[in-house]
Amino acid sequence: MDTPTATALPLQDLGPSQQQFLKDVLHGLSQPQKSIPSKYFYDEQGSRLFDAICDLPEYYPTRTELAIMREYAADMAAGIGPGALLVELGSGSSVKTRMLLDELESPAGYVPVDISREHLARAAQTLDATYPTLPVLPVCADFLQAFELPTTPTTPRRVVVYFPGSTMGNFERATALRLLKLMRQLAGNGGMLLIGLDLKKDVAVLERAYNDAQGVTATFNFNLLTHVNRELEADFDLDGFRHRAVYNSEHGRVEMHLLSTRSQSVGIAGQQFAFAAGETIHTENSYKYRADVFAEMAASTGFAGDHCWHDAQRWFAVWSFRAV
Repeated sequence: MDTPTATALPLQDLGPSQQQFLKDVLHGLSQPQKSIPSKYFYDEQGSRLFDAICDLPEYYPTRTELAIMREYAADMAAGIGPGALLVELGSGSSVKTRMLLDELESPAGYVPVDISREHLARAAQTLDATYPTLPVLPVCADFLQAFELPTTPTTPRRVVVYFPGSTMGNFERATALRLLKLMRQLAGNGGMLLIGLDLKKDVAVLERAYNDAQGVTATFNFNLLTHVNRELEADFDLDGFRHRAVYNSEHGRVEMHLLSTRSQSVGIAGQQFAFAAGETIHTENSYKYRADVFAEMAASTGFAGDHCWHDAQRWFAVWSFRAV
């Protein structure tokens, strides 16, 4: 097949402003456990690095979920039915989405939602060229905030919120529940949720996935500081930090940190933040779920479990829920 030619697409831009970015960073670094929200990983370079992480041999979630999609996408599409509007949160490069779109019957449209404007625009343009009869309606937004869906040329029979990958694991329980409520609002009556979940497994497997031999995940972590330096005129010295990713068994999550290797001070917008040697910036969580626990969370926000697809090792699950 010929390589599709990208065409310009209107983009609904609801992404966070630079002022909000600064506010979030200053707040996070002012806490006893310093942190920066993980959504700010995803500038254009961060989005590229995450795509590279997904191809790493140690990073099992992507290849495992892709295998599930290859085997079961037709079953998922049959359960969704014709005329659906597919709304993907945190769409990235939309690789898994193609498998679903190839199986869906007469979809009313595809709404990719992502915080990285440039990455979103490029991926949406490519999909628009690949599926010329499919309305592609990109929205740049922080999906933890409510937003209005774009108007489609035809009225969808149902809205399906698609949340692949293991992104749900990035959120504390209260935030995850809030996100599920937002998803229920987006889906509306008669809608659906199709979501990827990373399941609990051997700790060694988990820690290898976030400490790859090539150091791509470490570069992704450091790029967060590069993003802050560039956009907020901060003066983080990347040589003064190192990547750290460990499994916290008490909380059931992999934690990513940037560890200060010495006593130092960092300036941002006229404020100074002191770091002791060994102090960390908490940059990301990745909770690993038990299927029954997540089903209870979904039920509490208005979703009923419909079907769950696993890989043979039960490392990962793709689960469909119906709005009730």
